[in-house]
Amino acid sequence: MSRVIHKFTRRVPEWKPRVKPVELNSATPEQLNALKVTPSNTKVSSYVLTLAHDVESLTVRSPLFNAIMYDKGGMSRAERELGAIAASMVNRCIYCAAVHADRHAQLEKSTEVTDQLFAQGVNADLSVRDAAIFAFAYKLSKAPPEAGPEDIAALRDAGLSDEEILDLILSSSLFGWANRLMHVLGDPVRPEEAV
Repeated sequence: MSRVIHKFTRRVPEWKPRVKPVELNSATPEQLNALKVTPSNTKVSSYVLTLAHDVESLTVRSPLFNAIMYDKGGMSRAERELGAIAASMVNRCIYCAAVHADRHAQLEKSTEVTDQLFAQGVNADLSVRDAAIFAFAYKLSKAPPEAGPEDIAALRDAGLSDEEILDLILSSSLFGWANRLMHVLGDPVRPEEAV
């Protein structure tokens, strides 16, 4: 009998940094400038404030994230989120998996896909297109050489254009990086786990 090591859910946990985040009232002009390009203009997350310790990286990270996840054209936002979910599941990042599963459900106005993924993983009963997207992103995140020409062919057979395939590669790869930053810099904590 296999045991479940990571229980994925759409319920977003709190993220607790291991390093004290930058405080806005004592941030340097360079840090404040880097923080201006974050996706949220109403609240700066503790994650982004933690990243502000490395101004050069944050200055590049935020526009890159926005361009990959939010630019017009290519894959739909929900499909980009599906790539992020696959990478987060491979990397066992329960925080990112929850955030992007919740966004996917909101965009699709349905929890059917994420319910299937979290219950069945790679064996989820998805549409041909979603199954091809998830399988490719999962393989690419697990070990890039595992995603080969036959997987690209499956994406094309499922109706994805070259532009959409590039978006999938970028969104999945972005989360290979983002998940590792989340793991190194902090921990997800559910309310019942907080002490």
